[in-house]
Amino acid sequence: MPASVHDDPPILVCADLQSEYLTEGRSHVISDAEAITARCLELMTLWRDNLWPVMHLKRIAQAAWFNPASNLTDWIAELKPRPGELTFEHPLPSAYSSTRFAEYMSNMRSIRCVLMGFSLDETVLSTVVDGFHRSHRYQVVSDAVACRRPGVGDAASYKLVVVKVISNFAGVLGTADLIGASGKIAV
Repeated sequence: MPASVHDDPPILVCADLQSEYLTEGRSHVISDAEAITARCLELMTLWRDNLWPVMHLKRIAQAAWFNPASNLTDWIAELKPRPGELTFEHPLPSAYSSTRFAEYMSNMRSIRCVLMGFSLDETVLSTVVDGFHRSHRYQVVSDAVACRRPGVGDAASYKLVVVKVISNFAGVLGTADLIGASGKIAV
């Protein structure tokens, strides 16, 4: 249901916008990271300019996955949180693996979340599924999410399949559908 830009804007949830996903040679590198980062920055700028709520998720895990001491877990410079924006670190793929995040979300009533960022096939998928089972409403911005290169097959086809799975648990829309010329947010 469309909402006016001045009425109850959804929370922009920025998933795992970390350097690890931009570093060539790493197993988590995203092939279309530049385009996705630009869309994320566009949405984040819109939210910030309108003083709408922004939340950041950061994946931290055992050294075999992401080494917490490494700078690869750092935020992408232009997308890092600003003072006053919520941040949550999660050790497992789902953001709900963060006790703080799970408690925050359980205390919110009628919350609407727009989800963008990296790790589509891990953080985004598992967070949306966990949220669905808690009756939390998510919209995933399909052209502002990405996943690492699959081991085999076409990356674009893999992304389409993951987005199709996500559509069973959350709304899926593009940035043009999300923010129209009418000044409405469609979530």
